[in-house]
Amino acid sequence: MTNFEKIRFYEDPEVQPALQQYIKHPMIRALLVFTFPDKSSEEIEKIISECHSIKDFQTKVIYQSIRKVLEKSSEGLTYSGFEGLEKDQSYLFISNHRDILLDTSLLNCALYEQGLIMTASAIGDNLVQKPFLLLLSKLNRNFLVQRGLGPREMLKSSQELSEYIKNLLLKENRSVWMAQREGRTKDGNDITQQGVLKMLAMAKGKKSIAEYFSEIKIVPVDISYEFDPTDVLKMPEIMAKRMEETYVKTANEDFNSIMKGALGNKGRIHISAGEVLSKETLTGIEEKENSVNDLLKAIADLIDRKIQGNYKLWPSNYIACDLLNNNEEHSSLYTLKQKRQFERRLTRRIDFKNSLEVNSYLLMYANPVINQEALDESKV
Repeated sequence: MTNFEKIRFYEDPEVQPALQQYIKHPMIRALLVFTFPDKSSEEIEKIISECHSIKDFQTKVIYQSIRKVLEKSSEGLTYSGFEGLEKDQSYLFISNHRDILLDTSLLNCALYEQGLIMTASAIGDNLVQKPFLLLLSKLNRNFLVQRGLGPREMLKSSQELSEYIKNLLLKENRSVWMAQREGRTKDGNDITQQGVLKMLAMAKGKKSIAEYFSEIKIVPVDISYEFDPTDVLKMPEIMAKRMEETYVKTANEDFNSIMKGALGNKGRIHISAGEVLSKETLTGIEEKENSVNDLLKAIADLIDRKIQGNYKLWPSNYIACDLLNNNEEHSSLYTLKQKRQFERRLTRRIDFKNSLEVNSYLLMYANPVINQEALDESKV
C-alpha cells in the first residue's frame, strides 16, 4: 500500500504509535469515556495498549462505541440480506448516504456480527480536517477521497483512487464501502452519480466494464433511519438549492453534523444488502448500450432500483408522504399517535408558515416512498 501515501489508512504497525500519540487528546478521551463509562482511566489505557492492529481497534473500541451510540440514541439496528454473502469474499458495497460517519460504521457492525469481511471506506478529505478526526478515520480503515482539486489533479487523483480500490478488493481481499454519490443525500432522493462508476472503471485495464464490475462484486446497500437527527441541519442547503442560490458551508458544519448524527435520536435503523450484481446482468446491459456513458447510466439506474426498492420504509416516511399530498392514502401503515409525534417534530424543527420549507422537509422523508411506489408501478 506504500504507493498510496496521501490517501491510505494506517498499516497495523502504525496503530499503536498513533494511539499513544493521541490518547490524551480531549476528544479521543471523550470518545473512550463515552464508550467505557464504567472503566477507570487505567482500564481504558490497558484496552488501548492491546490494540496492535486496525482489527483490534475496530473490535475492542469502535464496535463498542457504535453499540453505545445505538443504545443511547436509537431503538435498535436490524439488517437483512447479508446471509447471501460469502464469509471469505471481499465485496464493493455501494450504498445510499445519509450520515457522514454512521453509515459505514453501522454497515461494519452488521458485517462484524455476521462474520463477514469488514470494509475499507471512502471519506472526503474535507471531513477530516481536524487532526483527531483524521486519526480516527485512518484507524478505522478509511481512505481519503481528495476534494477541491483542479481538473488535471482531479483526473490523477481519481486514477489513483480507482487503483487503490482495485488493490484492496482483488489483492488484499478487503471489502470496500463507497457512497453512491459525493456528499450525503439531503432530500431523501437516493440517486447514483455516474462519476462514481466512471472512477471505479478507470482501473479495469483491458477488461470490459461488465467483466471488471462483476469481478469486484458490487453489492447495492441501503441504510434507512426512521428519523434523521441531522434533518434540520440539511435544510439550509436544501432551501438554497430550491431558491437557486449558492450555498456556502459554515466553518464547523460538517463536524456539527457528525456529532448530531451520532448523538441525536434516530429511532429504528435498518440496513439491507442486495444481491451481487451478476456478470450476466452486467453483460446484458453492456450489450444493449452504444456508449460508455450510456452503459454507466444504465448501471447507475440498476443500482438505484436496487437501493430504492430495498429501502426499509418507516411510519415517518408514510406520514410525510400523506402530509405532503394532504391525504390519508397510507394511513393503515401508521398510527394516529405516530402521526401526531411526527407533526410535533415538524413544527419544532422548521418554520411552519414557510410553505416551501414545509414542502422541502416533508420531501426529505417522503421521497423514499415516492421512489419505491414509482418502481412498483413500472413493474406492472
